[in-house]
Amino acid sequence: MDGDRFAPGRAWRARFAGVSPYVLDSLLAAGSAGISLWAVYHDDRAWPWWVPLLALGTALPLPWRRRAPLVVMAVSGAVSAVVSVVAHPVMPQLPLYAVITVYTVADRARDRQRWAVLAVVVAANVVGTHSPDGMLFSLLTSVGAFVFGSLVRELRRLARAEAERAEEAGRRAASDAARAVAQERGRIAREMHDILAHAVSLMVIQAEAGPLVVRKDPELAIRTFDTIADSGRDAMVQLRRVLGVLKEDGAAPELAPQPRLAELAALAERVRGAGPRVELELDDSPGPVPADVQAAAYRIVQEALTNTVKHSGADRVAVRVVRSGEALEVVVSDNGRGVRRRADRTVSEWSGGRGLVGIRERAAACGGRAEAGPGPEGKGFLVSARLPLGESVMREGVGR
Repeated sequence: MDGDRFAPGRAWRARFAGVSPYVLDSLLAAGSAGISLWAVYHDDRAWPWWVPLLALGTALPLPWRRRAPLVVMAVSGAVSAVVSVVAHPVMPQLPLYAVITVYTVADRARDRQRWAVLAVVVAANVVGTHSPDGMLFSLLTSVGAFVFGSLVRELRRLARAEAERAEEAGRRAASDAARAVAQERGRIAREMHDILAHAVSLMVIQAEAGPLVVRKDPELAIRTFDTIADSGRDAMVQLRRVLGVLKEDGAAPELAPQPRLAELAALAERVRGAGPRVELELDDSPGPVPADVQAAAYRIVQEALTNTVKHSGADRVAVRVVRSGEALEVVVSDNGRGVRRRADRTVSEWSGGRGLVGIRERAAACGGRAEAGPGPEGKGFLVSARLPLGESVMREGVGR
C-alpha cells in the first residue's frame, strides 16, 4: 500500500531525472521573470522602459544558481534592491527569485555562508519593508525558504550516507561470500584428500601385495582383495557425503553422519590389512564429545595413518585418543624411518605436505592446535593434536 501511495512521486522524479538542471532552472527563471513583469505592467503608474528591464534582471541569474549560489543571490539581490529603491510599488507580492536564491544558498552553500546569508536576509526584510504586515510576510517567506532548503540539504546528506552504507554493506557481503566460498572449498579439499589419499593408498599397497601371496597363501590373498573392495566401498560412501553439498540448488542433499571416534577401530583394522600393526588406545571415559571434535579427531588419525602407510615403512603404529582435562588429545606415532630433523626446526614448525596442512586446519577449526614432525630422538614420525571440548560440554560431562 505504501509503495502504491508513493509511486506517483517516484514516477514524477523519474520523468525529470534526465532533464538538464539548466533547463529546469531556466524555466524557474522564466516563471520568476513573468511574475515580476506582471507586477510592473499591472501597476497604475507608467514606468520608464528600464524598470521592466530591472524587473527582468532579478530573474536572469537563476539558471546558474546551482553552480554559484552566492553569486547568483548577490546579483539578483542587488538588482532587486535597486528596484525596491527606485520603483518600490512594482515589487511583486511574492518575489519568486528571492525564494529560489535563499533556498539554493541554504541547500548548497557552506555552513558559515548559509548562516551569514540568513542574518543578512532577516535584516534586509526588517529594514527594507514599509509596513509591519509586509515585514512579517517577507520574513515568513525568506525564513521558510531557508528552512526548506536546509531540510532538503539534510535529506540529501542522509541519502548519501545511506548509499555509502549500502555500498559498504554490499562490499562486506561480497567479501564474506568470497571468504565463505574459500572456506568451503578448503573444507571440501580436505575431505577429498583425506578420503581418497587414505583409501587409494591402502588399495595400492594391498593390490601390490596380492600377487605375492596369491600362490603362497590363497586364503590370505582372498582376504587382501576383500579388504581392497571394502576400502573402495568405504571411500565411495564417504565421497557421497562430500559431493552431496555440490548438488544443484534446490536438490535435497544426501545427509550422512560425520565420522566418529567409535569408527577408529574399523579404520585401524583396515590399516592392519596393509601391513603395519596398529595399537589403538581409545578413551572410553563417560562424557559427550562434540560431533565436530570427533570428526576432526577421526580425520587427523586417518591422515596420520595414511602417511605412515605411504611413507614411513613402519611395522608398528601407536594411536592414542584420550581426554586430557578440557580437551581431547590425539597422538599417532610410528617406528618408521622418520625424517631428518634440522637443528633450527622444532616439531611444531614442521611444514610437511598437503595432508599435514589439513591436519593443522582441522585442529584450528575446532579451536585447537596440531603438531607434526620427527619422533623422539629423530626416530619415527609423530602427529599430535589437542582439541578443546568446550565449556558447556565439560559442565555436562562433570554433572553426569
